[in-house]
Amino acid sequence: MENTADVTAGEHGLRAVGGRAPRHAVVIGGGLAGLLAAHVLSGHADKVTLVERDRFPDGPESRAGVPQDRHTHVMLESGQRALEDLLPGILDEMREHGAPSVAMPTEVVQWQAGHWYRRTAPTAHILTGSRPLTDWLVRRRVLAHARIDTVQGAEVTGLLGDAARVRGVRLRERGTAARDTRDLPADLVVDASGRSSRAPQWLTALGAEPPHEETIETGLAYATRFYRSSGRDEQPFRGVFVVPNPSQLRGGILMPLENGRWSVILSGLRGAEPPTDEAGFLEFASRLPHPVLHDWLLKAEPDTPIHGYRKTGNVRRRYDRPGRRPAGFLAIGEALCSFNPVYGQGMSVAALSAVVLREALAGGRRVPTTRRVQKALFDAVRQAWEISAGADKNMPGATGSALRPRLADRPADWYLRRVQQRATGDPRVGEVFRGVLSLTAPTTALFAPSVVRAVLLGPAPWAPTEPPAHPEEQG
Repeated sequence: MENTADVTAGEHGLRAVGGRAPRHAVVIGGGLAGLLAAHVLSGHADKVTLVERDRFPDGPESRAGVPQDRHTHVMLESGQRALEDLLPGILDEMREHGAPSVAMPTEVVQWQAGHWYRRTAPTAHILTGSRPLTDWLVRRRVLAHARIDTVQGAEVTGLLGDAARVRGVRLRERGTAARDTRDLPADLVVDASGRSSRAPQWLTALGAEPPHEETIETGLAYATRFYRSSGRDEQPFRGVFVVPNPSQLRGGILMPLENGRWSVILSGLRGAEPPTDEAGFLEFASRLPHPVLHDWLLKAEPDTPIHGYRKTGNVRRRYDRPGRRPAGFLAIGEALCSFNPVYGQGMSVAALSAVVLREALAGGRRVPTTRRVQKALFDAVRQAWEISAGADKNMPGATGSALRPRLADRPADWYLRRVQQRATGDPRVGEVFRGVLSLTAPTTALFAPSVVRAVLLGPAPWAPTEPPAHPEEQG
């Protein structure tokens, strides 16, 4: 059973049941999930300490603690709304610093399920600024709060407390001996340390139960390079999406960045990984279903080396399930659930989870116990997991503990494949499909009567067989 001395939102901040003094919260990890969690907690705790292994750069620069920040990132519409809700005015700041907004499907040529999407009127917009820019703008807003402090250049080596309650963290300055540690007491510890979280081992060391892990791994790898525009701003599109499927294992994405730069990411499943040398990178692009991206690369001006990445498995840690786990500990962001990054959900889910954390801590008539808050955070990532893991489980060679088939999977998979095929040429189906992928509409929207009729009974819509050179004129 969970310790009843748990978290509640009091008039003067986060208090223990029974009215103890205002609380101190520690957040492990200074990425987007950690920053936004610290921002939310600053409305409840007298002090929030953000612990980060790196030292934060002064501007929009890459850092080792965000291993994917040299790769393509997008902020889905759901993430934009959540981020603006948390930090009003942040979207204007992002645009002022050059983060492009790309209209879908109008400004993108997208290949999926053997066809190109029609470039009809936009129904969604994605922000495609670089990850260092997004992190820097959020970081300077969050760390300006008087209640938020940082401990930089230090790593957490364990949790303080016991199996009933976490009471802080043990820190070690990076570069010092393993025995040179210090304790940082806290009433609440939030793990936002990412997909490589060591919290399961820390909990075991306290005598608590680690969470069960669900995994799906396709062996997907990707390689990314940034380019200068070289006067290519007059091209008739602002993005290219080539979406892989079980019969076509290679993919590619072209997206605009700030400051007149572009990002190209090539991806491939196990056995079809993209190389990180220039000749191999170009040759890989030439093997995509259409040469549109390869042709663009032949005329582009490289601005960075090619960076590879291979930690793309889906991992969900089931902290929501009953078990002997301590009060005063929460997991959020990729420490709770990490997705195949190729689906572009991570930043948006971080923002959505922070909104859910804020709502859960507000409490209402029910005490926001650790278990209830953790369950709310789990629910916040459910749809993104179903999209990412649901797509990956059908890829050839997929492995993992979450692959167990269910009787309902076959008809559902058949229906969703038909949705993808119809979405390319039917604007209405495409709009609903984008809404679900953008996490602005629930998965059940795909089963609304009008969508079901179009998917199952409607005539096969026309879809382009070549990349549409221009958007369709709006009537």
